[in-house]
Amino acid sequence: MPLIWCAISGHGYGHAAQVVPVLNALGREIPHLSVLLRTTVSASFFQDRLTIPWTLQSVQQDVGCIQNGPLDIDIPSTWNALEEFHIGWEARVAVETKAMTLAAPALVLADTPYLAASAAKQAGIPSAVVASFTWSDVLDCFADTQSAEHHTILAAIRKAYGDADVGLRIAPGLPMAVVKRVHDIGPIAEPAPSRREELRSCLKLKNAERLVLVGFGGIPLNTLPWQAMEQLQGHHFIVDRAPAPASSRVHPLSSLPFSFKTVLASADLVMTKPGYGTIVEAVVLGLPVIYVRRYNFADEGPLIDFLLRHGSGQELSREDFFSGNWQPVLDALTERKAERVRPSVTGATDAARFLIQYFQ
Repeated sequence: MPLIWCAISGHGYGHAAQVVPVLNALGREIPHLSVLLRTTVSASFFQDRLTIPWTLQSVQQDVGCIQNGPLDIDIPSTWNALEEFHIGWEARVAVETKAMTLAAPALVLADTPYLAASAAKQAGIPSAVVASFTWSDVLDCFADTQSAEHHTILAAIRKAYGDADVGLRIAPGLPMAVVKRVHDIGPIAEPAPSRREELRSCLKLKNAERLVLVGFGGIPLNTLPWQAMEQLQGHHFIVDRAPAPASSRVHPLSSLPFSFKTVLASADLVMTKPGYGTIVEAVVLGLPVIYVRRYNFADEGPLIDFLLRHGSGQELSREDFFSGNWQPVLDALTERKAERVRPSVTGATDAARFLIQYFQ
């Protein structure tokens, strides 16, 4: 039975959301393919998404960024965690190399842990980085130019990415210059079918009421402006990963018999940060987006450009977001924008067609 080793960053859900459609597309091309998932992303994420047989091993693959909620990167804590991760770097590589050798996959896939690329080279197994950015793209701008530790860590990260045989750069993405050979592929999205009428019936919504999904990815919000949300007549809100109080207008996603992907496909608007999975799926669905920028995450610019070129979006400042001054931006998206040419979402198929060579 052919096996693929898939190392997935545990930083939020975006990396897993990118790689699952690639694995599904490979499964359609390669009979009896199975995957070993090496990640700290929970098994529940994959249960209704991944269509090929899989096994999960919960092993840390990278640090990513340490965050205080979905909007704020804790830069000192990020470097502290990276220093701790890299103190035992050679031992980490040895552990991964031994595990890979025992598993004997045909290919190692990484989105976007550099540890996997380094271990795969040691194990003599081909590896591919499939991602819209590398961690060196993100961390470069946070580095203290006077810090020898930061310089050493970044050099190790760049070297590890350089061990990969190829990088498949998912659009919209960053240059991935540290990967020696880069092949561009299209956007990746696998939206769920809409169950709009069922969802609205479940919530007992009136015809004129709009349903807004407030979802900021895998890193939870600590709070939202609950009182202000309660005053926004004509709107109901489904909130994901935030401690919602009892309300007639605000509904926790966890209380509903629908997944995040199904709600995303069934809502009238989504409010989010510019993260890959939600932005690209919203564009594919033709769903208007209210976005709150972080301003210091490297792939934010390309994602916003993609949204505004192919979809409908409106920025909400952080101050207005936390104060509950949402009415102006909700009003701005009341009228449907002119239809734009939606992109061809070919990335998963593009990746599968490229990677199949490793199984022949």
